[in-house]
Amino acid sequence: MWPVILTDQQSDIVLRPLQRRDESQWRDVRRRNRNWLRPWDATLPIPGQELPGFRAMIRMSDKQAKRGLSVPLAIEVGGRFRGQLTVSSISWGSILSGQIGYWIDSQVAGRGITPIAVAMAADHCLFALGLHRIEINIRPENTASLRVVEKLGFRDEGLREKYMHIDGRWCDHRTFALVTEDVPQGVLAAYRHSRRNM
Repeated sequence: MWPVILTDQQSDIVLRPLQRRDESQWRDVRRRNRNWLRPWDATLPIPGQELPGFRAMIRMSDKQAKRGLSVPLAIEVGGRFRGQLTVSSISWGSILSGQIGYWIDSQVAGRGITPIAVAMAADHCLFALGLHRIEINIRPENTASLRVVEKLGFRDEGLREKYMHIDGRWCDHRTFALVTEDVPQGVLAAYRHSRRNM
């Protein structure tokens, strides 16, 4: 199950584990995109708490991935680090679900990278790992992310009030989901089919 590398040669997108050698590129991309990402970045609600640094984040993510609780991935495009996608809150047993969160470098935003990356990860979870449901929670103001779930055919399941601590405050999110019955051919195949028929 872990580690996993997902590739899509048609788009030159690779989803792979974040590695220590990514630290300088990760810091550079995060620094350049600080203002662009701030409105959507999770924060900790308890004063004085800080999110882990890069290396601690990798260690923690790797431990969770080995336990089957998450799938933390770097988004690489053309051999360069461009963002992150994490499948978190994986539940087994009678639920078989997980949640996808992601961010992308503003320099490559709007090029169709995020929908493909999300579709690749969703297919891996639904068809390789055997999950039944994939969920994405998005702030109502995040029009770029709303376009991603719309393109991929995720079902809008409504508003979750004050769902997550974002940019220093509790924020509402809309929940979107897919289950395996929605996409028997796969999320990426369905997305590409819909694009060809536009």
